[in-house]
Amino acid sequence: MTNSYDALIALVERLVQCEAVALDTEFVWERTFYARLGLIQIALDDGTTTLVDAAAMSDLSPLGTVFSDPGIAKVFHDARQDLAILRRATGATFKNVFDTRLAAGFVGLGAKRSLRDLVRKLLSIKLPKTATRSDWLQRPLTDIQLQYALDDVRHLLAVRRDILRQAHDLGRTGWILEEMGAYDDAALYEDRDPRDAYLRIAGTGRLSDRPRTVLRELAAWREQEAMRRDVPRGHVIQDKTLVYIARRLPQSTAHVLSTNGLSNSAARRYSDDIVRVVRRALSVPPEAQARRVERPPDDVVHAAHLHLAMAFLIGRGLASGIDPALYATRADVSLLIAQNGTGDHPLLTGWRRRFVGHDLLKVLRGEHAVHIDPETGLPELA
Repeated sequence: MTNSYDALIALVERLVQCEAVALDTEFVWERTFYARLGLIQIALDDGTTTLVDAAAMSDLSPLGTVFSDPGIAKVFHDARQDLAILRRATGATFKNVFDTRLAAGFVGLGAKRSLRDLVRKLLSIKLPKTATRSDWLQRPLTDIQLQYALDDVRHLLAVRRDILRQAHDLGRTGWILEEMGAYDDAALYEDRDPRDAYLRIAGTGRLSDRPRTVLRELAAWREQEAMRRDVPRGHVIQDKTLVYIARRLPQSTAHVLSTNGLSNSAARRYSDDIVRVVRRALSVPPEAQARRVERPPDDVVHAAHLHLAMAFLIGRGLASGIDPALYATRADVSLLIAQNGTGDHPLLTGWRRRFVGHDLLKVLRGEHAVHIDPETGLPELA
């Protein structure tokens, strides 16, 4: 177990000699806004595995040398969350990330498989399902916890090799590497704009413009308060209470204190802030309000186009062994249709355009028909 700065420096000296390293993290995220990192698991390409005791160390920045080195492949399974946590812990930007979960979707294995399933499918190894819910900040860690943590990286490099072999046989290696390039964007791991936090609250879409604007400002304030205190959002104020406040538009402390769902402690702590935020939100001019997007009059036509497009996209993916989840979300396709196939859209760039985007445009323009392929039983170009 690496648990000192000197030992970490020695580990980094070994890691920078590798062409690829496998990585995973264990953390606790129940009681804080930001995840508390407990362990970093690492497998080297010489077959050895090791653990970094992140909870015991105040400076993990030396690992940034490895993370930002484009000559070293950093292999994760379902990378997004791990990368955000490691960036916050080390301050590093990432180059040359390989995500086995996404890559599996290019070779007929699906882009949503667990690592346990992939290891069993590709390597015929059955990993034990233990310690999935553990306190990774407690010390000492048990032998079961340590074994579980190491199993998360022990076979990752072999899984990557197997996926790349299959991708090479299918002529899709370039597509996978192109997709992995998105992980090089440092903006992917930054905190989200607090003013967008309201969009993740249930019930937002049913609000009219004024209360919707109030909810936007309240949610942004709550996001910043939760960050400042490093507590979960719900420990400040629950989502449903924010929506209730946005509907009532309280403009006095007394009005806030009578809000259903607001605890006495939260009312005492935040009533003045809530009144201030509500008043500010009510003064927002119409052009800056959080307007609800109205459905266009020809919504039925749009829906018909969307159903046809999704049938074609899903059929193409299933017939080719590429998981449609990699390129065909309904929201993305709906936007493409609304834009009449113009603009800088993901389906019209890179491997997606070559695989389905070009043909999809022809379908939407009436230049190609879609039918059920008698060989595959799936929708495809006629």
